[in-house]
Amino acid sequence: MNKRDDWENGGFGIYIHWPFCQAKCPYCDFNSHVSQSIDQSRWKHAYLSEIDRLAAECGGRVLKSVFFGGGTPSLMDGDLVNAIIARILQHWPAANDLEITLEANPTSAEASRFKQYHEAGVSRLSMGIQALNDPDLKALGRLHSAEEALRAFDIARGIFPRVSFDLIYARQHQSLEDWRAELRRALSLGLDHLSAYQLTIEEGTAFGARAKIGKLDGLPTEDLAVDMYDVTQELCDNAGLPAYEVSNHASDLAQSRHNLVYWRYGDYLGIGPGAHGRLTLGGVKYATATPLSPSLWLDQVNQTGSGETAREEISSYDQAVEALMMGLRLSEGVSLARIKNLSNTAVNLEKLNEFKDLGLINIDGDRLSCTASGRPVLNGVLRGLLA
Repeated sequence: MNKRDDWENGGFGIYIHWPFCQAKCPYCDFNSHVSQSIDQSRWKHAYLSEIDRLAAECGGRVLKSVFFGGGTPSLMDGDLVNAIIARILQHWPAANDLEITLEANPTSAEASRFKQYHEAGVSRLSMGIQALNDPDLKALGRLHSAEEALRAFDIARGIFPRVSFDLIYARQHQSLEDWRAELRRALSLGLDHLSAYQLTIEEGTAFGARAKIGKLDGLPTEDLAVDMYDVTQELCDNAGLPAYEVSNHASDLAQSRHNLVYWRYGDYLGIGPGAHGRLTLGGVKYATATPLSPSLWLDQVNQTGSGETAREEISSYDQAVEALMMGLRLSEGVSLARIKNLSNTAVNLEKLNEFKDLGLINIDGDRLSCTASGRPVLNGVLRGLLA
């Protein structure tokens, strides 16, 4: 496959960003905003306009996935989700296994919309449960209780073919046994997909501000966080949900098809405020970006007919770097021939052999992947390979 068609290795997907939340979680550094009044009809016009604009450039590709992320997309009206999906399917033929995912918070108010989303075409719900006890949910700024979350999960499983949920570990004052018990409880629910993320303290968040002045106590040591990661691998493996990506675990055929488009370095459209994309046109791969501000994005779409602020060509070398960085997150790894096809100079061959001898990476024919020992230190491996 030549460079101009490289995106086909990962396929094609569409990301829709809904920027609004009921409240801003203190750990969240995503582009999310709290608003008391949202004119969803105006937002529908803008989303449909952007879909039409981008379809004029790349319509007709086989569509593997659509992902509604945020923010909190489960605050969207059902008819808005329906209109977006219908317009997308007018422009792009669906793959036989097309996956349409919507992120949801497990409050009772949002659960009442689940049936509408399924009728609109959503086939997979990704629930932000985050913790299974009320004190920790409160500390994380979540608006639901553990009981409410489990009830919403049961409702969702009765509606959608596939339901995933997220948990955060390495929380304040959390012990290894706390996490082990909580994870066992989650796995006992019969999940086919679980995202388990270590709590990270980011600048620009409420937690970041508290940590800076020494007001965020009870965070685990680095060694304890590593032990929690190891327990996560052990318990998920035993439950038939091996890690197919650094933080994501799934049974066979239950992997997130949309995220695989990212990690396999395909093309994806980013629609909505703060949404990024990767789009290959005429053999040239571009990085696209949009304004972070919801009102600015909305005004720009309505006034200029385009929500993009930037479209920059990605060099072959940078494509190789991005493909390697994304692909090594996956247990399946990445094709060395593909990386070399994009850029012969992207990988430090000396480090490749050194890391193989250290047991951090594995080379099986054409496939380069991180070992179980290499995955926890993936950033260091990448730094070395790209040096």
